[in-house]
Amino acid sequence: MADAPHPLRIRDYRLYLLSRFSTTVGQLAMVIVIGWQVYDIARRTMPLKQAALQLGYVGLIQFAPLALLTLVVGWTADRVDRRWVARAAVTLEIVCAVMLAEMSWRGTTTLPALFIIAALLGVARAFAGPALSAIAPNLVPRAVLPTAIALSSIAWQSGSVIGPALGGYLYAIDRWVPYAVSTVLFTVSLTALMLLRPLPRREAARGNPWRQAIEGLAYVRRNKLVLGAISLDLFAVLLGGATAMLPVFARDVLHVGPEGLGDLRAAPAFGSAVTALWFAFRPLKHNVGRKMLGAVAVFGGGTVLFGLSRWMPLSLGCLALVGAADMFSVYVRQSLIQLHTPDEMRGRVGAVSSLFVSGSNELGEAESGLLGAVIGPVPAVIAGGFGAVIVVLLWTRLFPELRNARNFDPPENLDHAPTEEKLA
Repeated sequence: MADAPHPLRIRDYRLYLLSRFSTTVGQLAMVIVIGWQVYDIARRTMPLKQAALQLGYVGLIQFAPLALLTLVVGWTADRVDRRWVARAAVTLEIVCAVMLAEMSWRGTTTLPALFIIAALLGVARAFAGPALSAIAPNLVPRAVLPTAIALSSIAWQSGSVIGPALGGYLYAIDRWVPYAVSTVLFTVSLTALMLLRPLPRREAARGNPWRQAIEGLAYVRRNKLVLGAISLDLFAVLLGGATAMLPVFARDVLHVGPEGLGDLRAAPAFGSAVTALWFAFRPLKHNVGRKMLGAVAVFGGGTVLFGLSRWMPLSLGCLALVGAADMFSVYVRQSLIQLHTPDEMRGRVGAVSSLFVSGSNELGEAESGLLGAVIGPVPAVIAGGFGAVIVVLLWTRLFPELRNARNFDPPENLDHAPTEEKLA
C-alpha cells in the first residue's frame, strides 16, 4: 500500500469532494438565514430570552428526525446503494430550498413554516450523513484514508467558511436570493453524485432487519475506543457549542447585523479549514488520543473567551480558535471510527455517529436556547465552555482506551465484524 495513489488522483473521490463542498455551502447558506429569520421574526413580538428560546426549538426540531430514524438510516446505508441514499437526501434539500425561496419571494415566511422545513432538512441530513461517511472509505485505499478524511474535512470546512458569509451577504441583497443560490448548489451536488460509479460493496449479512439495525449500537457499545471518541464530541459540543446563540450576539451583543452574523458563523469554519489543510499534508501519526482530548479542552476555553468578548475582532478570533480545535478533534475521531469499523458495519456505525454528532450540534442548540432563556444567552455560552472542559477531565478517566490511543492502526481482525449470534 506504500504506492497507493493520492486521493485527489481518484476520479470518484474528486466527485465526492465536489458534492460534499456544494452541499455544505448550500446547507450553511440556508441555515444562517433560517436562524436569522427565526430570531428576527420572534424579536418583533417577543422579549430577548423568549426569542432565544425559538432558536433552541430550531435545533430540537432538526435533531428529532435523526433521533427517530437512526436505526433505519444506518440499516439503509448498509443494505441500499449508498449513492442513491445520498442522492435522495440531496433531492429533499433541493425541495426545501425551493420552498424557502418561494416563501421569501412572496414575503409569506412564518415561524411554523421555518420549523417545518427545518424538520425536513433534519430528515435529509439523517439519511445523508451515514451514507456519505460510508461512501468515502470505498473510494480510496485504506492506506490513504486519513488523508482522504482530511481532504473531505477541508471541503466541508471550506464550505462552512463560504456558506454562512455567502448566506448573510446574499440575504442583504434580498431575502430569497440565498435560497435560490442554495438550490443551484444542491443541484451541482446531485449531479456529482449521479456521476459516481458503482461502489465495491460486501454482501450484507442476512437475517432479521431489526437485529441488523441495532448491531451498530451494539458495536459502538462494545468498542470502547469508538464509544469514547463519539461520546466525547457529543457531550463537549452539547455543552460548549455557541452556534445557536450567534444570532443573539450579532443582533443584541456585538450589534453587527446579518452580515456580521455570516462572519461569526464563518469564523469557526475558517479555523477548521486551516487545520484540515494542515492535516491533509501533515497527517497526525502519534499520541492521537491525548491530542484529541487536549483539542477539546481548547475548544471549551475558546468558547468561554468568546462569551466574554464584546469586540468583534476578538470574537472572530475566539471562534476561529474554537473551529481549529474542533477540527482537530473531528480529524482524530473520524479516522479512528472509519479505520476501526468493518466496511459492512460502517453505515450503521455511521448512523450512530451521526446521531451523536447531531445530538452535540442540533440538541446542543436546543440546550443553548433553553439555558439562554433561563440565565441569558451570554452566561449560557460561558457556562457551556466550562462544561466542555469538565467533560474532557471526566473522559480522560472514563475512557483510558482513548487516552492511550497512540496511532490510527486498526486491529488485525477488523474485517471480522460481530455476527448476529455474538450480539444476541
